[in-house]
Amino acid sequence: MSEEPETVRVRTLFLSDTHLGTKGCQAGLLLDFLKDYDADVIYLVGDIVDGWQLRSGWYWPQGHNDVVQKLLRKVRKGAHIVYVPGNHDEFLRDYIGTTFGGIEIAESRIHEAADGRRYLVIHGDQFDMVVRHARWLAHLGDGAYTFALWVNTGLNRVRRRLGLSYWSLSAWAKLKVKNAVNFIGQFEEFLTDEARRQGADGVICGHIHHAANREIAGLRYLNTGDWVESCTAIVEHYDGRMEVLHYPSILRARAAAEAEPPAEEPALPGRRAVA
Repeated sequence: MSEEPETVRVRTLFLSDTHLGTKGCQAGLLLDFLKDYDADVIYLVGDIVDGWQLRSGWYWPQGHNDVVQKLLRKVRKGAHIVYVPGNHDEFLRDYIGTTFGGIEIAESRIHEAADGRRYLVIHGDQFDMVVRHARWLAHLGDGAYTFALWVNTGLNRVRRRLGLSYWSLSAWAKLKVKNAVNFIGQFEEFLTDEARRQGADGVICGHIHHAANREIAGLRYLNTGDWVESCTAIVEHYDGRMEVLHYPSILRARAAAEAEPPAEEPALPGRRAVA
């Protein structure tokens, strides 16, 4: 029987776009991730709870409640959690500056890493022209994305039977829609420009469900990704190094390591090994 993996401790954990309250949320994987990783500070970088979907139809299974309870337990054990609302949980922006259950609500935050670098932490929807100026189109796109997630499940069941690899229709659709009406490249530039305006060395955001860690015009651009498909997060190690974690890849590597047969012990000197 394999032993439980040791909990990894990091200085800071950044999560966004979990979309609790939707059928697409990978709550089981997220809960396992929160069991595997602990942090001194946790930033919830928007769209944690999907108010848009909950308004149209209530969906809140036990697994989603387990994620919330796990975060609250981390607070009780000493973690400091900062919740930066996004567009799907914008109702929390009415409570900026308050604290609920030990979780601080903030519009944005400047995070100083262990190496002295300063990062603007913000969801990013403020720089999405569709969300700001055409909310009906944003809601339409969100509905199309939800439908694509549903289609994606059946599509990949067929692909597996044909021996084909996983392909994400919903991720493809999301990127295509965003490229058509929002221009992801411009979104990233807007965010890094805002970080520069605020005197930061980089930006940590979410919103577009596309994890990234790269340099743009001399500033570091980090996107947390999402927990609908990619299941990614950003961690800051104790030396200040930022890293994007793709949790499914971590699980696959762990399973492969556990499946490896134990190395054969070398024969003792003077004794012939038995065939």
